[in-house]
Amino acid sequence: MKPAERKVFRRAIYTRKSTEHNLDLAFNSLDAQREACEAYIKSQAHEGWRLIPDHYDDGGLSGASLDRPALQNLLADVRAGRINIVVVYKVDRLTRSLADFAKLVELFDQHGVSFVSVAQSFNTTTAWAGSPSMCCSRSPSSNAR
Repeated sequence: MKPAERKVFRRAIYTRKSTEHNLDLAFNSLDAQREACEAYIKSQAHEGWRLIPDHYDDGGLSGASLDRPALQNLLADVRAGRINIVVVYKVDRLTRSLADFAKLVELFDQHGVSFVSVAQSFNTTTAWAGSPSMCCSRSPSSNAR
Protein backbone atom coordinates (compact mmCIF):
# COMPACT_ATOMS: atom_id res chain seq x y z
CA MET A 1 0.00 0.00 0.00
CA LYS A 2 1.31 3.43 -0.96
CA PRO A 3 1.65 5.85 1.98
CA ALA A 4 -0.68 8.86 1.87
CA GLU A 5 0.94 11.92 0.39
CA ARG A 6 1.11 14.85 2.73
CA LYS A 7 -0.26 18.06 1.27
CA VAL A 8 2.24 20.90 1.14
CA PHE A 9 0.86 24.37 1.74
CA ARG A 10 2.70 27.20 0.01
CA ARG A 11 2.82 30.23 2.29
CA ALA A 12 3.61 33.79 1.22
CA ILE A 13 4.44 36.60 3.61
CA TYR A 14 3.35 40.16 2.87
CA THR A 15 4.92 43.06 4.78
CA ARG A 16 4.29 46.79 4.62
CA LYS A 17 5.57 49.91 6.34
CA SER A 18 3.79 53.17 5.59
CA THR A 19 6.82 55.45 5.88
CA GLU A 20 10.36 55.28 4.56
CA HIS A 21 11.71 56.24 8.00
CA ASN A 22 14.42 53.75 9.03
CA LEU A 23 13.94 51.52 5.98
CA ASP A 24 17.64 52.00 5.27
CA LEU A 25 18.64 50.30 8.54
CA ALA A 26 20.17 46.84 8.40
CA PHE A 27 17.15 45.56 10.38
CA ASN A 28 13.85 47.43 10.05
CA SER A 29 10.11 47.00 10.59
CA LEU A 30 9.70 44.96 7.39
CA ASP A 31 12.38 42.56 8.64
CA ALA A 32 10.70 42.29 12.06
CA GLN A 33 7.33 41.52 10.45
CA ARG A 34 8.95 38.90 8.20
CA GLU A 35 10.75 37.25 11.13
CA ALA A 36 7.53 36.92 13.14
CA CYS A 37 5.70 35.46 10.14
CA GLU A 38 8.55 33.06 9.31
CA ALA A 39 8.59 31.81 12.90
CA TYR A 40 4.85 31.18 12.73
CA ILE A 41 5.19 29.29 9.46
CA LYS A 42 8.03 27.19 10.90
CA SER A 43 5.82 26.36 13.89
CA GLN A 44 3.31 24.88 11.43
CA ALA A 45 5.84 22.80 9.44
CA HIS A 46 4.36 19.61 10.91
CA GLU A 47 1.11 20.55 9.10
CA GLY A 48 2.93 20.82 5.76
CA TRP A 49 3.42 24.58 5.77
CA ARG A 50 6.29 25.78 3.55
CA LEU A 51 7.40 29.35 2.88
CA ILE A 52 7.84 30.28 -0.76
CA PRO A 53 11.09 32.13 -1.47
CA ASP A 54 9.48 35.22 -3.01
CA HIS A 55 9.33 38.41 -0.93
CA TYR A 56 6.30 40.69 -1.04
CA ASP A 57 7.49 43.81 0.79
CA ASP A 58 6.07 47.31 0.34
CA GLY A 59 8.18 49.87 2.18
CA GLY A 60 7.10 53.49 2.37
CA LEU A 61 3.57 52.87 1.04
CA SER A 62 0.22 53.59 2.68
CA GLY A 63 -2.27 50.84 3.43
CA ALA A 64 -5.11 53.12 2.33
CA SER A 65 -4.86 51.88 -1.26
CA LEU A 66 -4.36 48.48 -2.90
CA ASP A 67 -2.12 50.11 -5.52
CA ARG A 68 1.17 48.79 -4.14
CA PRO A 69 3.71 46.91 -6.29
CA ALA A 70 4.44 44.00 -3.93
CA LEU A 71 0.76 43.57 -3.07
CA GLN A 72 -0.13 43.47 -6.76
CA ASN A 73 2.59 40.82 -7.32
CA LEU A 74 1.19 38.81 -4.42
CA LEU A 75 -2.34 39.02 -5.83
CA ALA A 76 -1.09 37.93 -9.27
CA ASP A 77 0.51 34.87 -7.63
CA VAL A 78 -2.74 34.18 -5.75
CA ARG A 79 -4.65 34.27 -9.07
CA ALA A 80 -2.01 32.00 -10.67
CA GLY A 81 -2.40 29.39 -7.91
CA ARG A 82 1.17 29.72 -6.60
CA ILE A 83 0.06 30.42 -3.02
CA ASN A 84 -2.25 28.58 -0.60
CA ILE A 85 -2.02 30.95 2.35
CA VAL A 86 -1.15 34.62 2.77
CA VAL A 87 0.52 35.42 6.09
CA VAL A 88 0.83 38.92 7.56
CA TYR A 89 1.99 40.20 10.92
CA LYS A 90 -1.19 42.28 11.41
CA VAL A 91 -4.29 42.75 9.28
CA ASP A 92 -3.57 46.46 8.83
CA ARG A 93 -0.32 45.60 7.05
CA LEU A 94 -2.49 44.21 4.24
CA THR A 95 -4.99 47.09 4.19
CA ARG A 96 -6.51 49.77 6.40
CA SER A 97 -9.77 49.82 4.43
CA LEU A 98 -12.65 47.53 5.44
CA ALA A 99 -13.99 47.60 1.86
CA ASP A 100 -10.58 46.61 0.44
CA PHE A 101 -10.20 43.91 3.09
CA ALA A 102 -13.55 42.43 2.06
CA LYS A 103 -12.43 42.48 -1.61
CA LEU A 104 -9.16 40.73 -0.73
CA VAL A 105 -10.88 38.07 1.39
CA GLU A 106 -13.33 37.46 -1.47
CA LEU A 107 -10.44 37.13 -3.97
CA PHE A 108 -8.61 34.75 -1.62
CA ASP A 109 -11.77 32.68 -1.21
CA GLN A 110 -12.31 32.51 -5.00
CA HIS A 111 -8.82 31.04 -5.38
CA GLY A 112 -8.90 28.74 -2.33
CA VAL A 113 -6.37 30.86 -0.45
CA SER A 114 -6.49 31.26 3.32
CA PHE A 115 -5.35 34.27 5.31
CA VAL A 116 -3.42 34.42 8.59
CA SER A 117 -2.61 37.40 10.79
CA VAL A 118 0.07 36.23 13.20
CA ALA A 119 -0.21 38.91 15.91
CA GLN A 120 -4.00 38.84 15.99
CA SER A 121 -4.69 35.09 15.86
CA PHE A 122 -6.80 35.65 12.75
CA ASN A 123 -6.72 32.49 10.67
CA THR A 124 -9.11 31.51 7.87
CA THR A 125 -7.52 28.09 7.40
CA THR A 126 -10.22 26.69 9.70
CA ALA A 127 -13.76 26.49 8.36
CA TRP A 128 -15.41 28.65 11.03
CA ALA A 129 -12.81 31.43 10.85
CA GLY A 130 -13.45 32.04 7.17
CA SER A 131 -17.10 32.90 7.71
CA PRO A 132 -18.31 36.39 6.79
CA SER A 133 -19.17 37.17 10.41
CA MET A 134 -15.61 36.39 11.46
CA CYS A 135 -14.28 38.53 8.62
CA CYS A 136 -16.32 41.53 9.66
CA SER A 137 -15.84 41.13 13.40
CA ARG A 138 -12.07 41.43 13.01
CA SER A 139 -11.90 44.22 10.48
CA PRO A 140 -8.80 46.29 9.72
CA SER A 141 -10.64 49.40 10.88
CA SER A 142 -10.41 48.06 14.43
CA ASN A 143 -6.64 48.31 14.04
CA ALA A 144 -6.57 51.86 12.68
CA ARG A 145 -4.33 54.29 14.46
